Amino acid sequence: MQIHKIAAFTEHGRGGNPAGVVLADTLPSSTEMQGIAAEVGYSETAFAALSGESWTTRYFSPESEVPFCGHATIALGAVLAAEKGDGRYRLSLRTGEIEVEARMNNGTARATLRSLPTQSQPASETLIEDALQLLNYSRADLDKNLPVMRMNAGAEHLFLALTSRADLARMQYELDAGRSFMKQHRLVTITLAYRENDRVFHVRNAFASGGVLEDPATGAAAAALAGMLRDQDMLSSGDLIIHQGADMGRPSRIEVRFDDVKGSPVLVSGDAATLS
Repeated sequence: MQIHKIAAFTEHGRGGNPAGVVLADTLPSSTEMQGIAAEVGYSETAFAALSGESWTTRYFSPESEVPFCGHATIALGAVLAAEKGDGRYRLSLRTGEIEVEARMNNGTARATLRSLPTQSQPASETLIEDALQLLNYSRADLDKNLPVMRMNAGAEHLFLALTSRADLARMQYELDAGRSFMKQHRLVTITLAYRENDRVFHVRNAFASGGVLEDPATGAAAAALAGMLRDQDMLSSGDLIIHQGADMGRPSRIEVRFDDVKGSPVLVSGDAATLS
């Protein structure tokens, strides 16, 4: 079984978020996939097997199965383009149907995923207080123009906007405490963000639920963020640029496009490169 190692959402050929990708005739058992993901050690590994006209796809972190992973989908698109040719590929997830389009250009892949429908709602006061305590922030650190929200485009995320880039840079928390918090509140990640302007965000993404302190690029959360801003009437249709991973030394660039139809899927794009 070949395990491809791909960095997704690279910026100028650097950084990005590593993902494992396995193409198989039939998917291994859940136990086997979990074991492979733990051995690979990346935040996620995508497993895909062709079934009819669609690729049955599942995602595993080192500690658990994840319903949807954006950067691993971009990595999967890169592998499909390299192995099967440029094109658009349908993916059947456990939570619904999506697609990824990918093309190769001088050894670099460019991939775009079409997300699941988006949804969002304000976070409860209990959730906000628990999150601030976990992350060692206070109410004064929050951007009052961007409310704390639960958001989803295939996986559940908590969104907290901070008042300064310096506040974002000092994010820290205990992994075990974060894992318990995310399990209690049924979250896959926590997205901390600083808004540079309406169309440019800098983010950090805590992923203790998968046994990883932080992700350098999180496509699922990027899709959820764009959908939330659109669905809550905070941003009109167009593009959104998300910078992530700089504080980890793995700069990443995520591009999101969306229309004005509330709840509709969004398009998440990025470059990908094979890791040696």
